Amino acid sequence: MILLKSCNILFLNGNRLKIDLCFKIFLIILLAACSEKPYVVKHIEKPVITDKTLIYVVSHGWHTGFIIPSKIIQQQIPELKIRFGNVPYIEFGWGDKGFYQAQEITTGLTLKAMFWPTDTVIHAVAVPNQVNKFFQHSKIEKLCLNGDEYSLLVKFIVDSFYRNTKGNVLELKYGIYGNSQFYKAVGHYYLFNTCNKWIAKGLKSSRMDIWPAFKLTANSIMNSIKELAPYSTSHSLACNKNNILQTVLKSKP
Repeated sequence: MILLKSCNILFLNGNRLKIDLCFKIFLIILLAACSEKPYVVKHIEKPVITDKTLIYVVSHGWHTGFIIPSKIIQQQIPELKIRFGNVPYIEFGWGDKGFYQAQEITTGLTLKAMFWPTDTVIHAVAVPNQVNKFFQHSKIEKLCLNGDEYSLLVKFIVDSFYRNTKGNVLELKYGIYGNSQFYKAVGHYYLFNTCNKWIAKGLKSSRMDIWPAFKLTANSIMNSIKELAPYSTSHSLACNKNNILQTVLKSKP
């Protein structure tokens, strides 16, 4: 943000050459952050599911998270099954280790998270079937993904977990609300690689037309989802009908 303010000052002073250089530097920094872990998933060998799947993106004001059905990801990360059992959904968020887990948010923590690359965590929360009721004070957008798209998103989230030499994920502190848990994550958090950019990378992994480089705020994420017409709320009803049909078919003797 300091760089952007400097660019604005140059703009007001009419120094065109320095303005161009300033914004080029800013763009390079943004693009470099896109190459930071966790990486966008571009390919998957075999889809883990073929049905359409309804997922949610929730905004908590400054932070966004994915809410996805628990079954498939618990198969890929058994520790989640052990920790949360047969919950219908799990919310996943990614962010700065110190800031995210802190009991009290200080100026020092905030500045460190913004301007110094720091270790990261994943926050996992058990979510009941009534997603909107559970997050009644938060903004929620729905997305209907086909089998390939959902499989790519699951892989992106799975790849965001740090694993030790034995291939196990690492539990950290208990989470900050509900039945929740922190896990060690991959990648570093800083001003241009934020929790919201993590969501944008997940959406990009799902083959959605989104450019993660400029998705630094929760509002930029939620507004982008509204523009993703083929996937968004207008198509969530069809996604629900598909899920209901599959449930009926599976329940028949």
